[in-house]
Amino acid sequence: DGVVLTRDNVVSGLRVEVEPARCAIGTDGTIADLGALRLAGLVVTGRVLVRAGRGHVEIDGMDIVAADTRAEPDRPSLLGVGALPGAFTLWNRETDPAAVVTAQLRGLRAGRPEAPVRGSGILVAGTPAGGRVEVARLETGPVFTDGGLAEGTADAITGGVFVATGATVGEVRNLGPVTTYGVNDMVLDNWGAVEQWVAEAPLTSYGRAGVGMVNFGSLGTLRILAPIETFGPGARGFNVYRLDGETGPTVDRAEFESITTHGDGAVGIQIGQPIGQLVVHKGIETAGADGDSLVRGQIVRQFAHALSVPPGGRVTSIEVGGRLAAAGAAVTTVHVGGEVSAMRVAGGIRAAGVGADAVHVQGGTIRLTDTEVHAQDGVAVRVSGGDVRLDQVRAHGRAGDVVVER
Repeated sequence: DGVVLTRDNVVSGLRVEVEPARCAIGTDGTIADLGALRLAGLVVTGRVLVRAGRGHVEIDGMDIVAADTRAEPDRPSLLGVGALPGAFTLWNRETDPAAVVTAQLRGLRAGRPEAPVRGSGILVAGTPAGGRVEVARLETGPVFTDGGLAEGTADAITGGVFVATGATVGEVRNLGPVTTYGVNDMVLDNWGAVEQWVAEAPLTSYGRAGVGMVNFGSLGTLRILAPIETFGPGARGFNVYRLDGETGPTVDRAEFESITTHGDGAVGIQIGQPIGQLVVHKGIETAGADGDSLVRGQIVRQFAHALSVPPGGRVTSIEVGGRLAAAGAAVTTVHVGGEVSAMRVAGGIRAAGVGADAVHVQGGTIRLTDTEVHAQDGVAVRVSGGDVRLDQVRAHGRAGDVVVER
């Protein structure tokens, strides 16, 4: 290992190099209170692990060139799924809920496009019902990761930028692109509580079952100001999932520039629990049929819908400036089994696949207004139970405009 820190330490203006799987900068695990720790202007090869129950951490500029956390056995977990630690990890593992680490984290970057870090990129975590990490601001530059997980893995994931259970963040701001390359590599992931999350550069996933942004926690405002694009089978754009016993909205407002997915089972947006407003300025495009993906710790089969609101999902309003389009055979562009209180799609809803419907309401509820719906080879609007209101909707389908199944 490289530098081991104890209490009230400052490390600045250095290049620290160890083997990528070793700890370049770490804390003494026997010291519970770090006091004030400041790391600034560092270029690092190797892992950075800050672990404590109390204290304040200040980071102002840290470039992690290479790191490998795949052999680390300790992983934050949720629903039986463990998250690989990050090239940079801040973790409070105390069981005492009064134990708090505060932090201000700026200028963190990890990996290179041709040489991503192995494992997660940037991760902050506390302990469920125990010690907490409270971060005023988490700011990242470019992050490139490849978790190196095997095909078919269901009990492990990684994240480019990861806020795990027990962590609260006032603002996450991604100033540079975040790119993941491996299986189950989430680009952005939230299990904790974030007031505002803003991404100003593209979010890209190349691996199987990755997600551009996934939320299991509490999120006030999410603003993705650049494209999300995924290229792997089962790799989705944006997911909101329900935790057992969860009630009330978990995302107040989610705003996206655009979402594009390429691959079987690669859903554009999937809302599995209540959220408030959903805005997509330039639309959602998916190209793929049905395929396997990792959902809540299980490999499941699903279709590459542009928008999916399964039972339990609820959206107050959806506004899309572009179009919602799916091109897979037998893939419904918009599938609703939950509740959509109000929805408008300025660019229209399109289904281009063989035997594909544009909208299928299956026991859910939706109010769709001022939208053109077109199915090239299927039904424009198919209703299989539920409550559907169409206001100024222009529906055209080769197999039927509006079909109500009883």
